[in-house]
This record gives sequence, structure tokens and C-alpha cells, in this order.
Amino acid sequence: MKKIGFIGGYEKTDLILYVARLLVEVGKSVLVVDTTINQRAKYIVPTITPSIYYITEYEKIDVACGFENIEGICEYLNIDELAYDLVLIDIDSEDAFMKFGMYQAEKNFFVTAFDKYSLKKGLEIIGEAQNKIEMTKILFSKNMQVEENEYLDFLASFYKVEWANDKIYFPYDSGANKAIINNQRACQIRFKELDPIYKDGILSVVYEIDSSIKSGDVKKAVKRIL
Repeated sequence: MKKIGFIGGYEKTDLILYVARLLVEVGKSVLVVDTTINQRAKYIVPTITPSIYYITEYEKIDVACGFENIEGICEYLNIDELAYDLVLIDIDSEDAFMKFGMYQAEKNFFVTAFDKYSLKKGLEIIGEAQNKIEMTKILFSKNMQVEENEYLDFLASFYKVEWANDKIYFPYDSGANKAIINNQRACQIRFKELDPIYKDGILSVVYEIDSSIKSGDVKKAVKRIL
């Protein structure tokens, strides 16, 4: 089981679900865990019997809501350890970061836009870190400026962060939002109407998570979920 963190105060539920959808289409078993304060996945992912904590299946993805740690998920499933290939964890608090052991994650992504709330809230999550945490930037911006990235680096200099060399860019409000909202209403995940740059960003995240996945397999998978 590979544990992958998506860290930050910026809203990232849909991004994680689209990444998970592509991963399952190339043959990976995936659990998405929403640990966030607002539990947005509860409102996006349809379920027949919602409760304080539960796991439901959506578009071939298992989605867990309301759990405080991995052990709680195992107890709910009555197993000793999770058997998924990948567990994608949505984190927006220091408490969840610690309880889910994200220091030991295979990879952590830092997901942010460039408003002050997203930047400072995201960094606050790792505020008490004693050792440096390597994270890969996922950056949402309308028109990406060098100054924006430099400002993030400046703020991060006060925290225990070590940035990976690669950065992944997503267009902010490029038209992808309309496609995502339409898919939410239809209770589906489809790539057809997504902005090409947004789609490329999803592919980049998938390759970062598992570099052994072949590009040809990914392209075929995208066509199957158009």
C-alpha cells in the first residue's frame, strides 16, 4: 500500500477524485480518504446510507469519510491492514497530518492557489514539523507568474519544507470548473469537457504517484472515461 498525501487549505476534492478515477482505470485499486474539516466528499460522492463515518464505492473508487486514522478504517473493514495499491488522503489540518502518519507517506503533494488563505493555511498544516518534509507543488493559478512561486518559497522558508524539483500547474477557473460541476450533477467522473491543461495536470499527478505506469496505458484509459 502506497500512502499519498494531498496537503493544503485549497479545495482539492475533485482533483483527487479525477486522479483516482484515472488510476483505477489503469488497473490500480484506490481508496480516497477525506480527512478534511468540511468533509466535502460527503456532498460530492453519492451514497445511500451516509453516517458519521463510512466507506462507499464511486466510479470504481472506494471513498472513506469521517475516519480519524488508518487504524479506524481497518477496524471498520475488520482487517489488519489495507490491501489497496494506493491510498490518496485529503489533508487540511495538522491534526490529520499527524494521525494519518503523513511523514511516512510515499509522496506528499502541496496543493494551493495563491490567495493568502490557501498559502498560509496550507503551510500551517506542517507548522510543528521537526524534520523536513519533501512535497511536490500543485499550483492553481490563472496566469502563473514567477513572483507567485517566489512568494510561496518565501513563506515556506519559515517551515520545514523541502520542495521536489517538479511542479504541476493547473489553470484556475479555465472552464474546467463548469465540466466538473456538470459531472457532479450527473454523479459521474468524465474527462471529455475538461480543459486540456487541467487534463494534462491530472496525468502529471498520476505519473508522479506511480512512474511505472506507461503513457500508452494512460492515454487508452483517458479515452475509456471520456
